[in-house]
Amino acid sequence: MQRVVISGTGLFTPEQSISNDELVAAFNEYVRRHNARHAGEIAAGTRSALAESSPEFIEKASGIRSRHVIDKAGVLDPERMCPSIPERPDEQLGIQAEIGVISAREALAQAGKTPADVDAVIVACSNMQRAYPAVAIEIQQALGAGGYAYDMNVACSSATFGLQAAVDAIRAGSARCVLVISPEITSGHLEFRDRDCHFIFGDVSTTLVVEAAETCTVDGAFEVLGTRLQTQFSNAIRNNFGFLNRCDESGAGARDKLFRQEGRKVFKEVCPMVADQIVAHAADSGLQVADLRRLWLHQANLSMNELITKRVLGREFSREEAPVILDEYANTSSAGSIIAFHKHRGDLAPGDTGVICSFGAGYSIGSVLVRRC
Repeated sequence: MQRVVISGTGLFTPEQSISNDELVAAFNEYVRRHNARHAGEIAAGTRSALAESSPEFIEKASGIRSRHVIDKAGVLDPERMCPSIPERPDEQLGIQAEIGVISAREALAQAGKTPADVDAVIVACSNMQRAYPAVAIEIQQALGAGGYAYDMNVACSSATFGLQAAVDAIRAGSARCVLVISPEITSGHLEFRDRDCHFIFGDVSTTLVVEAAETCTVDGAFEVLGTRLQTQFSNAIRNNFGFLNRCDESGAGARDKLFRQEGRKVFKEVCPMVADQIVAHAADSGLQVADLRRLWLHQANLSMNELITKRVLGREFSREEAPVILDEYANTSSAGSIIAFHKHRGDLAPGDTGVICSFGAGYSIGSVLVRRC
C-alpha cells in the first residue's frame, strides 16, 4: 500500500483577539440594554429577563480565556453583536480564500513544496461563505496549483474527514500531493447574544500538506498509519442557515439560523463515542493505547478533552500528552485539532505515534493515527 505522510502544516491567526473580560463587558451591556427596553414585559411576566455572564463562568464552563476574530469591533458592539465583514466584489479574492491561502503558503514552505507540486485542494470546514463556486477552486487559482479542488463540510470533523479523503486520493493514484485547508470564520455563525454559547468560537485557518512518502523531501514528516470515520445523526448540535431560508420568510432571523447546541447532551453522548473509537482504532492498527505518545484532540471544551483522554489512557495524564490550545484560540471547529498538531509535535522522536481526532455536529468523529518518520 502507498505510504502517505503529512509533510507540512500552516496556521493563520487573525491579529485581533478578544479576552473573556472584553467579551463579557460587551455582552452584559447588551443584556442591560435589552432588559431596559423590555422592562414592562419583564415586569408583566410575558418576557424573561436576560442574565449576565462572567469571565469566571466562561473559563469554568469551557477552559476558554480568549479567541482570535476577523473583526473585533462588530462583536463587541452591544447594538450589533456580530462581526462586520464587508462583501467583496466577485473579482476580488474572498475573505475565506484569503486566509486559506495564507495558511497554505506556510504549510507548503514547511513541506518544501511549491503550488506546482499540488494535485488537489480540499477546503474542509464548518461553514462556506457561499454555495458556489467552491472556495477550494478559488484558493487553487490564487495559489497557482493544478489538478482539482472541492469543498466539504462535516462540521467540526471536517479536517480529519478531509485528511482521509486526501490519503485515499493519494493511495488511489488520483493525486500525489493534496492540501487540506480549514479556513474557519466561526464568528460568523455564532450567536453572541446567547449566554450559553457567546464565548465558544474563534476564527483561524489551518492547512495540511499530504503527500506520497516517496516524494517527501523534509525531515520530521508524520506517516499516516490509518484513518477512521464515524457518523451518527443527532440534532444536539445544529445550524439551520441555508439557501432554502428565503423560501419561508417566517423563519428569517430566527435563533435556529445560527449555531446552537444542547451542551450537556453532547458531552454525555460524544465523549464515550470518541474514546471508544480511538481505543478500537489503535487496537485494529496493532497499537496499544500506551503507544500513543500524544493525543491532538478537537479543541471544543477542556472538560471533554480531559474526560476523553482519561478514558483512552486509563489513567491521569499530563498536558504534554494531550495539549490544549483552546485557552487562547477557543473552539475553532475543524481547525482545533490541527492547531494542536501544528504547535505540539516538534518534540516527538522518530517512531513516536499519536492520534489526531476531531468530533462534533452530525455527530461526526474522525481519528487519524500518525507516526513520526
